[in-house]
Amino acid sequence: REAELGHSLDAGGAWPMTIEVRLANLDSAADAAAIVAVLDSYASDPRGGSTPLSAEVKARLIPGLAAHPTTRVWLAFDAGQAIGLCVGFMGFSTFRAQPLINIHDLAVVPGRRGGGVGRALLTAVEQHARDAGCCKLTLEVQDDNHPARLLYERFGFRNVVYGDSGPTRFLGKDLP
Repeated sequence: REAELGHSLDAGGAWPMTIEVRLANLDSAADAAAIVAVLDSYASDPRGGSTPLSAEVKARLIPGLAAHPTTRVWLAFDAGQAIGLCVGFMGFSTFRAQPLINIHDLAVVPGRRGGGVGRALLTAVEQHARDAGCCKLTLEVQDDNHPARLLYERFGFRNVVYGDSGPTRFLGKDLP
C-alpha cells in the first residue's frame, strides 16, 4: 500500500517535493540496499552513535529482518531516492487482546530532516496498523532527542501511564 503526500517543503524549505512511502520488499535488491543505506546513515550520525554499521551487520541485516516473521519496513522516497525508513515489528497487547506495532527505527537522512518525511512515515505506519486491527503504536526515543520527541508528540504519542503509577519506563539488558 502506498501513501503519497504532495507539495511539502524539504528540511531547508527550499523546494517542493513529493514523498512516497511504501512497504519495502525485502526480496528486492534495490529495497535492501536502500534499507542498509538509510540505516547506515543514521548509525553514522551522532544521534545514532556516530559509528557506521559494520560489514558484518550490513550482511546480516536484510536476512535477519526477512527471517523475523513480524517485520514491517516502510521506505520513504523523493524522486526515486530513499530518504527515510521506519522499521517496525508486530506485537500483541495481552491487556487488549489485539495486535500492535512497535516502531523500532525511524530514520531520515541528513538534509531531509524537518521536512515532513518522518510524519509521512508515521502516517503510513498508522494506516497499516489500523488496517491490521492494531490497538496501538509503541516506540522508544532518547530523552535528549528533542526533534524526534516533538515529532512524536505532535503525532499523538504520549508517555505511557497505567492508573496512578506514573510513566512507564522502557528498560533493556544487553546479552553478550
